[in-house]
Amino acid sequence: MDIIELPIQLIDEDKDQPRYQFAEESLQELMQSIDELGLLSPIKVRTMPDGRYKIIYGNRRYKATKMLGRTTIPCIVSNVTDDLEIYLEQIAENLTREGFSPIEEAEAFDKLLNDSRFRSSTKFLSNKLGKPESYIKNKCELLKFSNAVKKLIVSGTDIRKDKLTEDQLLPLKDLPMEHRDSLALIAARDELPVSDIKKIAKLFKDKSISASTKDKLLLKTGSGLIETWSVYEQNRKERAKADAERKSEEESVKATTAAGINAASKDADDVNAAAQTAANLANGSSAAAVSATESSAAAASAAPSTAKSSYGTADSPALIQSNLLHLLSQIPAHEPLTPKVMRSIDQLHPDDSLGFIDTIDQLLDMLDQYSAEWSSVKEIILANLKK
Repeated sequence: MDIIELPIQLIDEDKDQPRYQFAEESLQELMQSIDELGLLSPIKVRTMPDGRYKIIYGNRRYKATKMLGRTTIPCIVSNVTDDLEIYLEQIAENLTREGFSPIEEAEAFDKLLNDSRFRSSTKFLSNKLGKPESYIKNKCELLKFSNAVKKLIVSGTDIRKDKLTEDQLLPLKDLPMEHRDSLALIAARDELPVSDIKKIAKLFKDKSISASTKDKLLLKTGSGLIETWSVYEQNRKERAKADAERKSEEESVKATTAAGINAASKDADDVNAAAQTAANLANGSSAAAVSATESSAAAASAAPSTAKSSYGTADSPALIQSNLLHLLSQIPAHEPLTPKVMRSIDQLHPDDSLGFIDTIDQLLDMLDQYSAEWSSVKEIILANLKK
């Protein structure tokens, strides 16, 4: 790799190179170093068709040398012409040097990914530049923010007033623009730590909080937003605890009801068995009972049709009793709702209330149907007794 002195007047800056921000103070320090010690590291240029040279990397050293009035500068000359190869080399060189801002990096990565000249993939860039894919993706996320925010982004992790680090911005990247940028500016003004910004971002991601409420929250200071988050988090935990208790109570009621139904069903089976045994004894034997039943059925078939209840025919009164006992076995004994259950009604979310009312209506309709039907049966029995 040969290093040659080239006339500065034959060298042009690359206006399309990834690094374009040069702090004046840093440039002055470089000028002083070159003046006292000389240029310690050459710049790299490529040949152009018109006999001139264009800088691949070393724009800052070129500027400082030119400002000192030097007429030549040590250079490494390259004949490479591939735009992608040149741009990758420029990025790789700048990644090793201080002063390459996060936004410059982000814009460089974005250009390689989306510019029609390159159309690279994140995986390709990761392999070429030796950076994890997540590193490249997180840098590109910075481009979501407005120019007002981008101007405040600095390298490093130190929290400074009216400055922003990448770590401060990344928790806000998925919020809508109107909230994302405003919160970023609040974070810069109030020097919010990353942990606080994560809490505030969680608050603004909650879909149960209306957009208008979130807009009002943007009028608060950083400390005010953290105080709001604290209240919000406490309420969220209390709601979660109440929901867990309600679910546990519902499961307990279901278990108790199921146990009651099983016990009542067993009792009903015992009653039916006893009734059947009594009927068999009254008829002399089970065989005689079967014969009598068949005879009754034949007689009923030959006789004119008579009025029938929905629970059986007039010649089988045990059937309606069996239906009644079965129904009673399915309904648990009444237990008043506890004060705890009644209090939980006040905690119902408005979105759940209408569905809860519909369920109550279904229960009441079902009970009304049973009540009307069995009241009718009762009236028939009372009328028969008066005959």
